[in-house]
Amino acid sequence: MKYPRKLSSGANNTVIVLSETEVGKLYTDDTRSDIGSEATKMQFANAINSLVVRFSRLEYNEELSAEMLVMERIYPIDFRAYEVEIRELWFDVFVDELHQLHTAGFVHRDIQRPSNIAGLTFDNILLTPQGLRLIDVGISALRTQVGDAIFEKYVENEKKEIEEFKEYFLNR
Repeated sequence: MKYPRKLSSGANNTVIVLSETEVGKLYTDDTRSDIGSEATKMQFANAINSLVVRFSRLEYNEELSAEMLVMERIYPIDFRAYEVEIRELWFDVFVDELHQLHTAGFVHRDIQRPSNIAGLTFDNILLTPQGLRLIDVGISALRTQVGDAIFEKYVENEKKEIEEFKEYFLNR
C-alpha cells in the first residue's frame, strides 16, 4: 500500500511523518512484534537514558486503518562530515549509554541488520545533533521477559555488533 508522507519502510512496518516533531510506525498486519510490546520496551529504555527514540503514544489511524506507534521525529545527519576525533567521542558516549541500557535490563538486538534483510547494515543507528540514537526496538528484549541466560546471550551478540559498528563508524 502507498502511504502519505512515507519516511521509511522496514521488513514489517512503514513509518510516516505526522508533523515536524512526530512520526508514526504503522501496524497493519502481523509483524515481528506487537505494538504494545514495542511501546513497553521503548518506554523502558526512555526511562534509562535518551539513546532510544522517544515514545509518545499509541493511536489508531482511521484513514489508514492502522494501529500506530507515535514517536519523536529524528533528523539524522551524515557522520562522514565530521572528523574521526569527534566520531570517537560520539561512539564512546553511545557505548556508555548502551551499557546503561544493558545494566538496566534492555538489549536492542537489531544493531546490525541480518544480511537477508533489506537496508543498510547499521541503519538503526542514526547520528543526530544530540549524538548517536537508536531506532526500531521491535525485536529488542527485556531481561524480565526472556530471563538471564537468553538476555546475556543477546548482550554478548550485541557487543560484537558494536565492535563492527565502531569499525564502520570511525573508518568510513
